[in-house]
Order: sequence, then structure tokens, then C-alpha cells
Amino acid sequence: MEANPTRRLLLKSLLALPAAAHAAHPYPSRPIRLVVPYAAGGGPDIQTRKLAERLAHVLGQPVVVENKVGAGGILAAEFVAQQPADGYTLMLGASTHVAQKLLQPGAKFDPMAFTHIIRVGVSPSVLVVSAGSPYRNVADLAAAARRAPGTLNYASGGIGSAAHVSGAAFASATGIDVVHVPYKGSVEIVPSLIKGDTQFGFPVAATAMPQLASGKVRMLAVTSASRAPVLPQVPTLNEALGRKDLDLDAWSGIWAPPRLSAAITARLHAAVMQALQDPALRRTYADMGAVLAPTPTPEAFSRLVADETVRLRQVIDKNRITKE
Repeated sequence: MEANPTRRLLLKSLLALPAAAHAAHPYPSRPIRLVVPYAAGGGPDIQTRKLAERLAHVLGQPVVVENKVGAGGILAAEFVAQQPADGYTLMLGASTHVAQKLLQPGAKFDPMAFTHIIRVGVSPSVLVVSAGSPYRNVADLAAAARRAPGTLNYASGGIGSAAHVSGAAFASATGIDVVHVPYKGSVEIVPSLIKGDTQFGFPVAATAMPQLASGKVRMLAVTSASRAPVLPQVPTLNEALGRKDLDLDAWSGIWAPPRLSAAITARLHAAVMQALQDPALRRTYADMGAVLAPTPTPEAFSRLVADETVRLRQVIDKNRITKE
């Protein structure tokens, strides 16, 4: 016997509801939250806010930056990892998250489990001292540390941060005994130098550049493989120490909670790529010493995160970097 026509029509209507609902509310249909694991006002925060402005223009919805600072980026990562995979919560994921997980395996997030949308940029850390410091170059600083083991302090934005990894690698490479002083965020590095609580630090270039312009710090070296275009007069750490293994660029990009759909992932990747074409945004990154280096596909970003996990494990093991 043929099925009841009314029942058949009702069944067809019910099956069509999800598709109809999706068509009625294409992504994105409401504001997007972009979680930043850095303090407001720092270089990475400023860059991300500029990116959020352009991304909102491309997507047609507000992209609201939310600073969630603490534990060197762990709090932000643990929070975002627990959010719905619907494309409305994103995070600025960074190399520091990979280092944090290696140093603190108990952290409740897995860098590889996130949806990796696109790497945005790469930035060196910069070895800085206060403008009034007696250290004019890397050799001066290393010599002073050797004369007084255990008395010089270096500041970082937290355990596992780029500044921590760079400082520990520098200490290991030069054979000096210095004290690591972790702060809540990289924006606290320069104030600690000015107050004399610490003697040197390795903030990322984006954080250090405004302080250089204000005359508060002196830059001794950059941790990139080659000199930064915006700082051509500053030698690389490899140059200063006659080494080849101290290129320690930090990177950051856009992550989403695990298992974001391929369609939304592709939409966000394309939107960020479009946003990065904006000349004003590109100048913002360049002026802060960062190099825009978007990965061509989300899959390429996932491969990069996997490769970086191997590389950072080698850096951490070779330089005996610990959670302390």
C-alpha cells in the first residue's frame, strides 16, 4: 500500500529543516570571539586587533578580541579547547603553546588537537637591556654574567613563553648562570628592566619596538636566522655568538576548537588571507618587526605545528629548559 501522502510530505519537510536552517543562517551570522593569550596593549595584542578589524570587514560580522592572560597562554588554550566547534570562538595560537605543552604535559589542551586555520606571522625575539644599562653588546652581557654567576636576572612573559625559551637557550649557549624571572605577560618585561628588577630579557619584536622608539631599551641582538628588515643595525644572536643554532623565531596564527567543520575552516582561512592583503595591516606587522607568513592551507598549518613540536622539543632538551 502506498504511504500516506500527508505523512510523506511531513517527513520530507522535517528532513529539509537542517538544510533550510543552514541556508537561513550562513556562517557567520553573529559576532566572532577571538581570544588572545597576551595582555592588552602589547605588540601581539595590537597586531591581532588590527587583524580582527580587517577580518570583520571581510566576514561581515564583528570580530571581538578578548584577552585571556595567565599561565603563559595555558589559560586561554584550555578555555578555547572546551568551546563549541562552531566557528564563533577562535584563538591566537602560538609557538609558546607548543612549548608550554612540552614543559607542562598536564596542561589540559593539546596543540595538535586544535583546528589549525592559518599561521599569520613570524616574529623574532629581541635581546634587550635598559637604556641605562652598561651592556653595549652581547659580549658585555655574557662577560658580566660570567663574573657574577647567579646574580643577573632575565625576564620573560611566563614559563614556556618565547622569551623564556630564548633566554634559556642564550644561557646554555654562553655557559652562564642567570636567574629566570617569569612575569604574567611580555608587557611586563621592559618595566622590570627599567626598575632594575631584571637585567635583560627577550620580548618578541612586536612588544619591544615601541619601547625602542621611546628610548627605554637598547637592543643587543635578534633571534631570527637573518637580521630583521626593520632593525638592520641589530645583529642576530648567531652572529654575536658565532653560532648557527640560535634562530628562535616565534610564530602565531588562528586556531579554533577541535573538530571545526572543513567548510568553516576553509571560509576562515580564505577570510584571513583576504584580510592580510590590506596595506595598512601589512605595515602594522612590518613596523613591529613581524613577517607575514600565512600558510597556504589549513593542512599546511597542521603540518607546521607538528614539525614545530619536534623542533621545540629538541631546543628544550638541548638547553635543559624546565618548568622550574
